[in-house]
Amino acid sequence: MKPDVILETRDLTKEFKGFVAVDHVNLRVRRGTIHALIGPNGAGKTTCFNLLTKFIKPTAGHILFNGEDITGEAPAHIARRGIIRSFQISAVFPHLSVLENVRVALQRKLGTSFHFWRPESSLEPLNVRVLELLRAVDLEDYAQTPTVELSYGRKRALEIATTLAMDPELMLLDEPTQGMGLEDVDRIRQLIKKVAANRTVLMVEHNMSVVSSIADTITVLQRGATLAEGPYAEVSSNPAVVEAYMGSADVALQGAH
Repeated sequence: MKPDVILETRDLTKEFKGFVAVDHVNLRVRRGTIHALIGPNGAGKTTCFNLLTKFIKPTAGHILFNGEDITGEAPAHIARRGIIRSFQISAVFPHLSVLENVRVALQRKLGTSFHFWRPESSLEPLNVRVLELLRAVDLEDYAQTPTVELSYGRKRALEIATTLAMDPELMLLDEPTQGMGLEDVDRIRQLIKKVAANRTVLMVEHNMSVVSSIADTITVLQRGATLAEGPYAEVSSNPAVVEAYMGSADVALQGAH
């Protein structure tokens, strides 16, 4: 039986030439929850994500996934374990169709990505699963649409579909609603809630209305260290958190109730 805590960091630390970007962070992400990582700009959120996916190596500390120490593993091994990251900037192929984008992700999981000599018809059996994934993110009607023609919000939905194609056990979402209008924000909010029904989500997010409405647990970082952790109601009323946001985000914190 797998442990209740799917991801844990123990005194995770990253220094860059004397500057401590992540400072002894102890994170515990419970299985089957949505866990949000928030904090002012420069708090160390993205560095923390980069450490978890091994894009950068920690200076000290440990990362455990399903109780196993994965600190020394390469990014490809991390992904094969089921830790899949969706990036802050939309990472899809603009001139492929929506369907083709998801199919590429499925091919990657099957290990046939480099079988260039295979006819395109050999990929058709994947289309059933592709359409299931597009249905899950409300993009089935756009299957044949060139990705470049999608709105920004729908491109992010497509990116989530390609992430789902990798069958993640833990899904890392980096600023999923950044740069979106209200309608797109709401679409992505509902989508995250939907895809989190049978998996675990760890997300970095600035939008407090999104965080307050879907996150089970919130970890607040400040200057690379954990400032507070708990459910939204508890974190948003924490005086240290309010002070860290220097008033401007205090309005956002309170306004999201």
